[in-house]
Amino acid sequence: MLGNSLRFEKLLLILEAEVIINGDLLPDQICTVFGSDLMSDILSHSKPNSLLLTGLLNPQTIRTAEMVEIAAICFIHDKYPHKETIDLAKKNELPLMKTRFSMFEACGKLFAAGLTDCDDLQ
Repeated sequence: MLGNSLRFEKLLLILEAEVIINGDLLPDQICTVFGSDLMSDILSHSKPNSLLLTGLLNPQTIRTAEMVEIAAICFIHDKYPHKETIDLAKKNELPLMKTRFSMFEACGKLFAAGLTDCDDLQ
């Protein structure tokens, strides 16, 4: 069963997220979420235009997100990315945000709001 789309402003409220950069580039809505700290999983299982939840703060996260056309990245556990990561995201026009919630909590909140995992789109 496919989930619903969620307006990004509502998603920010649900996650109590703070936009770090490129907030003006956030999509109007999001339909899918992918949570992972493994680049190989992101490359093989995520879908374009998804929100990526991750705890990885390095520039490789941005490069990987660009390859699979991630719409935005939200860092968990209130983590703030490295300067190099922010600079690369600016260059690639990729919105970044952070939430205080763990991966489990953030995914649970978004699932409860009607969003679906990328694997549900087979």
